[in-house]
Amino acid sequence: MKKDISKTTKTQKQGNGKRKQLRETKRNVAGLEIAKKRMAKRKAKQNEVEQEVKAEAEAAAKFKAGEGEGYTIGIDIGDKRSRYCILDKEGKILRESSVATLPAGLKTVFSKLAGCRMAMEVGTHSPWMSRLLTALGHEVIVANAREVPLIYKSRRKNDKLDAEKLARLARMDPKLLKGIRHRGAEGQGDLLLIRSRAQLVETRTGLMNMVRGLVKSRGERLPGCTSEGFVVELLEGVDEAAVRALKPVMVLIEQMTEAIKGYDQQVEEMGKKHAEIARLAQVKGVGPLIAATYVLTIEDPERFGRSRDVGGYLGLVPGQSDSGESQPQKRITKAGDGYLRYLLVQGAHYILGPNGPDTDLRRWGQKLGSSGGDRGKKRAVVAVARKLAILLLVLWKTGAKYEPLRNSDKQEKQKVAA
Repeated sequence: MKKDISKTTKTQKQGNGKRKQLRETKRNVAGLEIAKKRMAKRKAKQNEVEQEVKAEAEAAAKFKAGEGEGYTIGIDIGDKRSRYCILDKEGKILRESSVATLPAGLKTVFSKLAGCRMAMEVGTHSPWMSRLLTALGHEVIVANAREVPLIYKSRRKNDKLDAEKLARLARMDPKLLKGIRHRGAEGQGDLLLIRSRAQLVETRTGLMNMVRGLVKSRGERLPGCTSEGFVVELLEGVDEAAVRALKPVMVLIEQMTEAIKGYDQQVEEMGKKHAEIARLAQVKGVGPLIAATYVLTIEDPERFGRSRDVGGYLGLVPGQSDSGESQPQKRITKAGDGYLRYLLVQGAHYILGPNGPDTDLRRWGQKLGSSGGDRGKKRAVVAVARKLAILLLVLWKTGAKYEPLRNSDKQEKQKVAA
């Protein structure tokens, strides 16, 4: 007896359809349950935050206006909420809680207190937080956490303990925190422009290298050119598949080049606004970009007791690990601002390069790198970059006019006199 194949197939299809519908229904039900659980967690978290905010307001209300002299406060900064610990004059914990990492939250908790010593770790929020708390009348110490092993090497590390450690270190001796200085709001705004330009240049360089590499993979090669000359027309002669894929990238590179030119114009305008930038830009090998970055990063030249200290501040001096008679030769520390150090090294490369100007600094660097091969040349570049940083600081402090061949002129005069 022959089977009715069409009838069997129809029944199977109906069964498959019902099973599929049942699976979708189960998934929808499970999805709704998951969504309900997530909403419940969000509401619970929101209620916790609201309760903490109320507790903050109640705690702040207990403080008397002007109270706080002799208190020490440690703040462990978080992206949304920051943990704090308040110690009294004897070092006893008065209060431990958290506060919203927002201007309004900080004002609510710390506006009534006055004359407190406050310590916090350096981070994304520390610039504006330190300025705000200083304006409220507090002594603020921004700790360099990398220089405080008690915090970053602790085996028991959490926000609550970190806040207490910061408070106790600040109460005992602020120098233990290796405090740093944040620049002002205006300087930080100008520096944002330079950092944005740097990121755009880095992104453009990466895209240009990518385009050249992909064209090489097709068995062809783009002609050499400057960054400003890297335009869509360079793709002429490349196969259609590569043009179709790379043309939008080339257009984007052209747009980046125009944006970078706009940034360069703004940097030049900074030189007109700040006389010290124009003064430093007269040094051969230092343009408006290096001068502006140097001034905005250092901000106050009087922060250094000796001019040579700026080399250590920018990480251009060798590290030390001396013990007894052992004095191992170590590499430079690379501390401080990495972008400014990069620019100074680029300036040193130009000074020592084939197109560099004839200056005392160039002659000194060439003499230093004449022995030792490639390693000696690398050391000479670092040494010239360090010397360049010191020279800029001296010109900034004294306001003297830059003389590229001052030492050579003296030597020639001595020869003539002899």
